[in-house]
Amino acid sequence: MDTKCLLELILIFVLQFEGISGEFSYLYNRPGEDVILPCATASPSDPTCSIVKWLYNRDQSLTLIVVEKGNVRQSSARADRLSVETNCSLVINNINAEDVGFYTCRQGSSINQDAFVFLSVLTVSPSPPDADPRMDGEVTLECSLFTHSNLRPCQKNSFRWLDETGAVLHGDGVKYSFLRQRKCVSSLTVKRQSGHNRKYTCQFIDKQNNAEIQADYTPDFTDPSVDHTYIIIGAAVGAVGVLVVIAAVLIIYRKRAKRTEDVPKPTQHPDEPESNLTYVTVNHANQQASPYKKVKEEEVTYSTVNTVVKTEADDDPSSFYSSVSEPK
Repeated sequence: MDTKCLLELILIFVLQFEGISGEFSYLYNRPGEDVILPCATASPSDPTCSIVKWLYNRDQSLTLIVVEKGNVRQSSARADRLSVETNCSLVINNINAEDVGFYTCRQGSSINQDAFVFLSVLTVSPSPPDADPRMDGEVTLECSLFTHSNLRPCQKNSFRWLDETGAVLHGDGVKYSFLRQRKCVSSLTVKRQSGHNRKYTCQFIDKQNNAEIQADYTPDFTDPSVDHTYIIIGAAVGAVGVLVVIAAVLIIYRKRAKRTEDVPKPTQHPDEPESNLTYVTVNHANQQASPYKKVKEEEVTYSTVNTVVKTEADDDPSSFYSSVSEPK
């Protein structure tokens, strides 16, 4: 009898007579969690687990050896997520639906001390996966239990839904409605509700209505017309624009101030008082006089008002004058 057939017989035996055996475990987890699969029959005198072997079977179609002589097989596709503890327990990090199945911890070549572990994973996700509740105003949530094919099937009413207050949802409500449970999948359609996005919890329960595992989900009903990303980007662009304007004003102001400093100022004798008057002396002689007639030469001094600085006198035309002084 080959190993595959032997494993199938052992599995059937355990499932039928699990009440007389304490060497099996049922584990329920959520995706992304770390899980420890106990090896209940491991010998405490062998801390290196040198004779321990872990077998993995997903649906009886194929049995894989993931741990041999206490070491993880590096040829396993999950080798980087598997490890063995000193008590020979198998640790799986960041589990997902691909880790679901039937695990066997075996001591050496004997099957008398095999320990069995059934690993199941519960997930809650929108259906279809790309559904957008913001556009449709409602979304259908699917609560799925992934488990081994030979494990006892999900009974009717194996799932229970709760709202964010912990109240159990019964029948169809104003803002939600149930779809019929299909095997190990329960569906709930929820609609947009005022106030805030509500959280929904799916529980997988046993025959005594005790929750084995639960998973939460909060639909995103955020208004798509308000995109906070664009608001943040617009504010940043506006701030940059203000800084650019301020920098430009400062540059223009500095250039104007520099040009004012570069204009040459007229020189002035240090002993002379400041004056806004400009003086011009003109030698006025009669060029038509007769050479035989002595002509008296006269020097005339003219003065004008410098109008660079405007004063009240600028508005009075009589303030513009010429003075004539006759030398003594």
